[in-house]
Amino acid sequence: MTDLSTLWEVGVPLAGAGGGLGYAKVRAPRVFWSLVGLPVARVRFAVTYRSTMDVCGLTVQPSRLRAFVVRNVARRSDVQPVPPKVRRVRGSSTGMRVTLRLPAGLEPADVVAASERLRHAWGVHSVNVVEVKPGFVELRMTGYDVLRRVKMPRRVPSGPMTVPVALREDGTAFVRDYLKVPHALTLGANQSGKSMYQRNLVAGLARLDVALVGIDCKRGVEQRGYAPRLSALAVTPAEASGVLDALVEEMESRFDLLSEHGVSDVWALPEDVRPVPVVLLVDEVAELFLVATKKDEERRDRMVTQMIRLGQMARAAGIFLEVCGQRFGSDLGKGATALRAQLTGRVVHRVNDKQTAEMGLGDIAPDAVVAVTAIAPDRPGVAVAGDSSGGWSRIRTPELSAVKAAEICAEYAHLTPDLARLVPYRPVVPTEAPSAEPVPLVKPVLVTD
Repeated sequence: MTDLSTLWEVGVPLAGAGGGLGYAKVRAPRVFWSLVGLPVARVRFAVTYRSTMDVCGLTVQPSRLRAFVVRNVARRSDVQPVPPKVRRVRGSSTGMRVTLRLPAGLEPADVVAASERLRHAWGVHSVNVVEVKPGFVELRMTGYDVLRRVKMPRRVPSGPMTVPVALREDGTAFVRDYLKVPHALTLGANQSGKSMYQRNLVAGLARLDVALVGIDCKRGVEQRGYAPRLSALAVTPAEASGVLDALVEEMESRFDLLSEHGVSDVWALPEDVRPVPVVLLVDEVAELFLVATKKDEERRDRMVTQMIRLGQMARAAGIFLEVCGQRFGSDLGKGATALRAQLTGRVVHRVNDKQTAEMGLGDIAPDAVVAVTAIAPDRPGVAVAGDSSGGWSRIRTPELSAVKAAEICAEYAHLTPDLARLVPYRPVVPTEAPSAEPVPLVKPVLVTD
């Protein structure tokens, strides 16, 4: 009886703790990683570091001085290969970061090539290698799939034209910094999460002191909800042509202002004369290229020419492009490849054909094309982001409904600036009619004593 009671007193708490950890591993992976995964990973890393680096080919032969000291001072006949030196180990709620000092003979590309082997050796979900400075790299390990349930980090970069949009697979925030990457191209098939990416982008831009201009030739079904925060909205190709002409005129007038003050960028102007930045949001770029009749070709050529001009020169004038579409290629028509060359940032969701992935990332990061074609249909919002530096990473946007995005735009509608050249295209925001008080049908009778 005593043994049974002891088993009951000890076994029940252990079973409860095991069940709680199992539940946390599935439903609260951050908690499980902080309590169990991180301590185990740090111990495994400390114990197996040297042997892991050796078998992964990340060691170099010691220098002659080191070999001389080992043989003559330490009195050891065997001289071990030299692995990268660990400078710092930090844990987080999503993984672990290790800063390494590379010995002479190793380069960051060697560590990148061995990242998959390091992942399996240390039992983590992923290992991403980032060059911190010459001779130093940082291993960003994640203990679990952070893209399965997206939760943005608390600390994100901030700036005058900075918008956190998604979560990277290494647990950091993917940020659209328009001062570093002024123009971008976003591609994705239906139900790929491209619209979710646009909602998060618009919701972030709505909070900034910028002018938003929308072109949605699908009669505004995507961008109509953002109307309170839009300085202009074009819902037909004819209106889109007018908006692009107005933006080019605005760009030219801003260049005159820059010339008067002897500067080459709007951010070098005094604040009292600096014009407000403008972000042009194009929902479906193919609608601007495709024409049904021959008489529309002239308008199409003019629109494409104006967009290319904006892509080439508008950054200095504080005008930025966000071009989105399902399909993008040279078969759209004249000017498609020239426009793509001006769009530095690239975000490609799941696409229906490999050619679109190659048009989006093939010219800047060929390795990323394979990652795009591997995106599963049951994971909407997952995309591959790249830039002209050749680097790329997997990202996923947090869920944001169209109603919530519209509410954010309405909340910050007071930040919407009026640009004189875009006033004819300012969307009409319907106002709710005040509810009339009900009129009683029975006349009240005064009660007197």
